[in-house]
Amino acid sequence: MTIAVGDRVPEVKVFTFGEKGPEATTSTDVLGHGKVVLFGVPGAFTPTCSDHHLPGFVLRAEELRAKGVDKVVCVSVNDPFVMGAWGKDQNVGSSVEMLADGNGELAEALGLTMDGSGFGLGSRSQRYAAILQDGVVSWLAVEPGPGLNASSVEEVLAAL
Repeated sequence: MTIAVGDRVPEVKVFTFGEKGPEATTSTDVLGHGKVVLFGVPGAFTPTCSDHHLPGFVLRAEELRAKGVDKVVCVSVNDPFVMGAWGKDQNVGSSVEMLADGNGELAEALGLTMDGSGFGLGSRSQRYAAILQDGVVSWLAVEPGPGLNASSVEEVLAAL
């Protein structure tokens, strides 16, 4: 079942990539405090994710913060090394926190998985964006198919 407005983000183990390498944490530690914009992508370094989705949130991070957002988080079913390298490649700095859901446990717990095996990707996260307040979903947009519309930074800004 897909997470919905009013639901609390489930607690699962995830990773960030810090100065000393991978750091284990939980989804509730990262997403459960303050106003958080979470967006999920099918894969790091993939065309739409690298050319449009992540860069939009990086470029407009200050606008999000001006609307009361405490943290912007990008999550993908990739390992922490890949997410760290992708963040560095995209110059995210402190504008977006890169969250690794290497085993797809968060995507599964959110009910937001997709089958990317036809493209050699295996089980991945759907493309989506959510606004969370203290770990509770207040807005959610899941892309109905390929492309980037419903979960873009512009749609998030409009929802705020």
